[in-house]
Amino acid sequence: MVQDLGYLKETPSQTAGPYVHIGLIPNLADIPGVYAGDLGAAMVNDKTKGERITVRGRVIDGAGTPLKDAVVEIWQADSAGLYNSPSELRGTADPNFTGWGRRATDAKTGEFVFETVKPGRVPFKDGRRMAPHITFWIAARGINIGLHTRMYFPDEGEANAEDPLLSRIEHRQRVATLIASGESPAYTFDIHLQGEQETVFVDI
Repeated sequence: MVQDLGYLKETPSQTAGPYVHIGLIPNLADIPGVYAGDLGAAMVNDKTKGERITVRGRVIDGAGTPLKDAVVEIWQADSAGLYNSPSELRGTADPNFTGWGRRATDAKTGEFVFETVKPGRVPFKDGRRMAPHITFWIAARGINIGLHTRMYFPDEGEANAEDPLLSRIEHRQRVATLIASGESPAYTFDIHLQGEQETVFVDI
């Protein structure tokens, strides 16, 4: 007699769904009382050092449609190239700059906006200096694991040419997907999830 082993079936994988907003930006999701204000909403104050910039963009799917329910986080160094982190051993970062922000894409336009400062250059793990950049993390319905990418600045051509990460991209035409458009103080960085203009994502 053959025994039924009763193997359990694998459950379907889950995407971020609507819960990412409830957990990360409760005030925006009309859930008051968790935080006085959603964490990451403000990165600078009137004492923050450095060149003030605005970064705006959209998260665009393979059909060319902006996602209106995505959450975008950024991490970056301050204007002197120092991180607001306990692991920063090169000096003390600007105490008036968080180095981290979190915004949702607009429910009508699909746009995200960050008010921040232009970051300084930071060292790569082998000591080479990276070009000024901002690291992005994207979560949304339909994405199983948060996506990481970077935004570099169009007015940093020499530094971009030396950047260790940019130099590792085999298909050179794809480097352009990591370069913002515009000029200081306003930059635009659209993130394409699929398609011919698909943004380069980083596995970290």
